Amino acid sequence: MSVDAGAALVPSERRAVATLSAVYATRMLGLFLLLPVLALHAGSLPGGTPLMAGLAVGAYGLTQALLQIPFGMWSDRWGRRPLIVAGLSLQVLGSVLGWAASSAWALVAARAVQGLGAVSGPALALLADLTRPAVRTRAMAIVGISIGASLVLSLVAGPALAGWIGVRGVFAATGLLGLLALLLVLVALPAGGLARRAPRPGPAIRDALARGLWPHYAGVLVLHLTLTATFISVPLALRDLHGIPGPEHWRSYLPVFALSLLLTLPLLLWSERTPRTRLPLLAAGLLLAAAQAAIGLGHGDRLVLLAALVGYFGAFNFLEARLPASLSAAAGEELRGAALGLFATCQFLGAFAGGALGGLLLAAGSGIGGVSLVAGAGALGWALLAARAEANGAGRSG
Repeated sequence: MSVDAGAALVPSERRAVATLSAVYATRMLGLFLLLPVLALHAGSLPGGTPLMAGLAVGAYGLTQALLQIPFGMWSDRWGRRPLIVAGLSLQVLGSVLGWAASSAWALVAARAVQGLGAVSGPALALLADLTRPAVRTRAMAIVGISIGASLVLSLVAGPALAGWIGVRGVFAATGLLGLLALLLVLVALPAGGLARRAPRPGPAIRDALARGLWPHYAGVLVLHLTLTATFISVPLALRDLHGIPGPEHWRSYLPVFALSLLLTLPLLLWSERTPRTRLPLLAAGLLLAAAQAAIGLGHGDRLVLLAALVGYFGAFNFLEARLPASLSAAAGEELRGAALGLFATCQFLGAFAGGALGGLLLAAGSGIGGVSLVAGAGALGWALLAARAEANGAGRSG
């Protein structure tokens, strides 16, 4: 689909984009706050094992993945706003359960309930309802950037908050942020109905799979697999190998994220200027794989570990913003809803897979290096297969 680069957002679109970006950022900030502290916390609870720690990190992704497409279909039938409200309410409930959890199993159950609120599909569909085709890719990219900013802020603030109010307190903060997102939806979100009735979901999903968009789906799955795997292994390395207490981990993450922008911004500029928009995606995928390999092989050296994390988050932040925008353009008007539903499903499947795989590998004795090397192999596999698709002309975005 061709996008008019000179088109500007009109006031109603600016309000929709700003509000939905704030909802996304607030919701994801609450969930991301738990990411750098959850594995260590799960291991300290009764019944805590490496596998349970991995499941605690990834259980949210499994229930999100299972419900993304149903939530999107239900939003076509009953409206976007009611499904977003229901999903955010389930997130708040899961946060309350996490606050009360006194065992590793209870923590895993709380995380699963948090994931039942699969609002990503309805929220992106509402954004599409409220924006014109000429500005929709830009709007999607703005939302993606807000999610990346939430990740950066939360991974710095999460360990500091946990040191101040404990991980139970972080769950409470997550619940409060969920309530804030609910308030934004109810008060600030512009009114708007469906732009059109979606096609029947079965044929639409089959078409979205057949269109050659698989590099986007596989890319976001691998991206979030590596993210949760990273936060199974890296907190352990910082604590056990480098003697840094969990509440002090933010001192390592803060310079990492600041320096990672020096990689993210050139990638974003390159992706906007090149007509072959897959090339920056492939470069970021290779950087992702190299960074995971460096973590796996060099995590015993603190400087190597931190440098690898700079490379990892430089690539991650770019891909988190660019993949949905690229998919939105490549899918076309008639398949965008189904494609974004599949995209969100793959995103959260990756989050679950990374947590479960990381926990299994640690339980099997492969160590921190094994977790990162397997994640890096996944990223490399995606980059090479996507490069082959690029050479064959498959899934080229417009």
